[in-house]
Amino acid sequence: LIETVLDELETKMREAVADPHEGKRKAEANWPIFRIHHQRSRYIYDLFYRRKAISRELYEYCLEQGTADRNLIAKWKKPGYENLCCLRCIQTRDTNHGTNCICRVPKSQLSDAHRR
Repeated sequence: LIETVLDELETKMREAVADPHEGKRKAEANWPIFRIHHQRSRYIYDLFYRRKAISRELYEYCLEQGTADRNLIAKWKKPGYENLCCLRCIQTRDTNHGTNCICRVPKSQLSDAHRR
């Protein structure tokens, strides 16, 4: 059931890691990697918690093997963190001005230019 999707995401991850990053800022080079990491973890999360399509044993195996991010999924289960794209978004020490990522701003407070 999940093997083909995970294989496809793994292929995309390899391509993103191997993609040349000349001319990009350090953070920009990592964005595709974070996006694929999020997709993979969200896929496992949705299968287990929302659709109930996989067993707890398979879910735990995916977490142990690093297929899904245990810490990111733990945040998604908390109120207010459902749309968190990565753990770096809530770590203010990683930003220049001690602020959070744009994914942490409520959509009602975003300007039209920043809405996804």
